[in-house]
Amino acid sequence: MDKIREKLKLLTTKPGCYLMKNDNGTVIYVGKAKNLKRRVSSYFNREHTGKTKALVENIKDFEYIVTATEVESLLLEINLIKKYSPKYNILLKDNKSYPYIEITNERYPRLIISRPRKIKGHKGKLFGPYPNAYAARKTVELLNRIYPFRKCHTMDKKVCLYYHIGQCLGYCEKKTETGIIKDMINEVTSFLKGNYDEVRKKIKELMIEASNGLNFEKAIEYKEMIEYIDKVLEKQKISLNDNVTRDVINYYVKNDYISFQVLHLRDGKINMRDGEVFPLIDEVSETLSYFVTSFYDKNEIPKEILLSESFDNELLEHALKTKVLVPQKGIKKKLVDMAYDNAKIVLDEKFELIVKDDKRTFGANEELGKLIGIKTLNRIETFDNAHLFGTYTVSGMVVFTNGKPEKKEYRKYKIDSGSKDDYHTMQEVIYRRYYRVLSEHLQKPDLIIVDGGIIQVNAAKEVLDSLYLDIPVVGLKKNDKHTTTALIGRDREYEIDKTSDVFHLLTRIQDEVHRYTISYHKDIRSKGSLSSILDNVPGIGNLRKKELLKKYKTITKLKSLTKEELEKDLPDKVAADLYEFLKEYKKN
Repeated sequence: MDKIREKLKLLTTKPGCYLMKNDNGTVIYVGKAKNLKRRVSSYFNREHTGKTKALVENIKDFEYIVTATEVESLLLEINLIKKYSPKYNILLKDNKSYPYIEITNERYPRLIISRPRKIKGHKGKLFGPYPNAYAARKTVELLNRIYPFRKCHTMDKKVCLYYHIGQCLGYCEKKTETGIIKDMINEVTSFLKGNYDEVRKKIKELMIEASNGLNFEKAIEYKEMIEYIDKVLEKQKISLNDNVTRDVINYYVKNDYISFQVLHLRDGKINMRDGEVFPLIDEVSETLSYFVTSFYDKNEIPKEILLSESFDNELLEHALKTKVLVPQKGIKKKLVDMAYDNAKIVLDEKFELIVKDDKRTFGANEELGKLIGIKTLNRIETFDNAHLFGTYTVSGMVVFTNGKPEKKEYRKYKIDSGSKDDYHTMQEVIYRRYYRVLSEHLQKPDLIIVDGGIIQVNAAKEVLDSLYLDIPVVGLKKNDKHTTTALIGRDREYEIDKTSDVFHLLTRIQDEVHRYTISYHKDIRSKGSLSSILDNVPGIGNLRKKELLKKYKTITKLKSLTKEELEKDLPDKVAADLYEFLKEYKKN
């Protein structure tokens, strides 16, 4: 603490970014400030609660980067958070790309769901984005049933079912006038811009036609389409009659949690909404700026953004290079108030669930770290092995960050060695994983969990020692019911209270790594041939294998045999071994 006090005295009052570090030198929080001295000092000269208190307790050092302007510090903050993925920072949902509805730019266009990498310069006609992907798919499905756009990705030589049911004009065989296609594009464009009358009228005509033809099932389908338009896609009560792409953002704070809502307006009407809720660690003003810039780092920036007075609209306008307004009256003010109401409703309704989820993930992760003596536990990598009598051996690795699964980080391993025991399998997978971590400078975990006992722990630790990696390793000790009762370290055991959040976190991790590994094992095994199965049964050599392959040909036929039937072709002991192998193969 004395070191921090000395550094605080030397801090500048200029704008910039600060990086908080734990006792291992790991960056655990990144923030930006208009005045670095005032902002950084505030962490150490006042009382804090919630996650801010947990953050401050873990700060052992800090560094800072001075910038020329506050805009530069805001943009630098985003890049530093991307680089370090600090434990206590708000990490918005990653890689979330909203779908668009697209009329493709082709001779015979298609109406599809699209997730373009770049909006500018995209050749097709785009409508959206749609944060509600289900609504986008449902809308495309509805329009494709009414309008006979081309349905196939690559045109076949002959007409398909869609032509025969009237949902395609048979572009592959039939000549189609360009005027018909243009009319379809114009009507769908009008519909997607909010003019639903023409489509509603068309569906109503089809409904009456089906009803008159006594096709009541079809008539009901058309009736449901009209109801969908009326309930889901009806015109907004609050709308702006212009073609400006516009987002409306507001927030609500309650008990150290902040809720954001983003209303997307396209063609003057509310298209969809989006939102996030997370613990409030930094000052509200800093959190508002971070949320908006981080949100648009992943999403299309509209021509206009409407905010409440609490946001620094001038700062955001410079950072995002778009028009940012704080309306005082009129329809735009009503939209900002609507965003606030939605943010409040979401947080009020979900508050207890959000706090409970935070406790069972982030809180449980913190408790696990305290239990085994890891001051900052962020990333956990867990391994499990699967095999069938020593064959088809695989391993799976799952990753949990702050108590939550990071599925994009999961990895599968097909074991190459001839070893059939868990000890050498664990050694191989640990070596392959952490040799790559070292050679490619990947993020190291704070803890490794192996789904096994002291033998697997020792196997993993020996490999890590040979790579000069000091990463804690624990195993999962289970009872007869395969329930985790304790964690096993190299030198001691850690008892786990079955009623604790730590126990439930470990159970989730154990279940997830087992599910992931077994799924991969089944996939590998399903690709195995009868020939490869017979290679793994003692007593079946080349001659017997050829005879069995010639007689039974498939795994399915062989599995259907009883032990007595197998004994007609094989010695009793070999038949019994093959029967047990196939029984276990079928079970798994």
